[in-house]
Amino acid sequence: MTDLSGAHVLVVGATGGLGSAIARRLADAGALLTLSGRRPDALDALASDLGPAVVGTVAADLTVPASPAAVVRHATAGERKLDGVVYAAGVVAFGSVLDLDDDVLDELLLINFIGAVRLVRAALPVLGAGSFLVHLSAIVAERPTAGMAAYSASKGALTAFDQAIAPELRRRRVRVIDARPPHTETGLSGRPISGTAPWLPPGLDPGAVGTKIVAAILAGDRDLPSSAFGSSLPMNRIS
Repeated sequence: MTDLSGAHVLVVGATGGLGSAIARRLADAGALLTLSGRRPDALDALASDLGPAVVGTVAADLTVPASPAAVVRHATAGERKLDGVVYAAGVVAFGSVLDLDDDVLDELLLINFIGAVRLVRAALPVLGAGSFLVHLSAIVAERPTAGMAAYSASKGALTAFDQAIAPELRRRRVRVIDARPPHTETGLSGRPISGTAPWLPPGLDPGAVGTKIVAAILAGDRDLPSSAFGSSLPMNRIS
């Protein structure tokens, strides 16, 4: 896709640090957006800020199995086409595997991986030729990190899924972009669902990461490894 003007893009996890940055860059490029997130108030605030670029919002809890399909139905109501999907939802947890309880493990996998799979399954029937799927994985998919085993595994699963479906969807002319940015200042590490983040040096600017991802959409890229974001980072940095 070389032009996003008038393209309709569904952004899931739109109110997060990276989701909102990507939504802003998409709007700047002329895209029309349906925004999805967990909190209606945050969605309303972002939609108000982005103005006429936003054609709809839908609150959803991605841990509920039916939610991804409901989000797609809302985005395509009234026979509205869908040209792209960005999955930027995510949670993080820290700590030893001995301290990992079932609820934390379930939430990590449901939001970081399974929700994305369910969304792909729901979106494919309404995505036409030339459309795209962007998944926000993380550097830990390339370099699994001690103290973040389950988080690393959830992101690694997403990247493996993307690598496997890319050739399948190429036949449908749907492009998959797996993005694995290094630690970015989204605030995610400050609100883990379990544990406490280790000390981290300053991360990348979310706006710069969002700009890179939208540029990749426009350029026809299919993979954005951590090295594509222009920084050499220590092993213990996260996204």
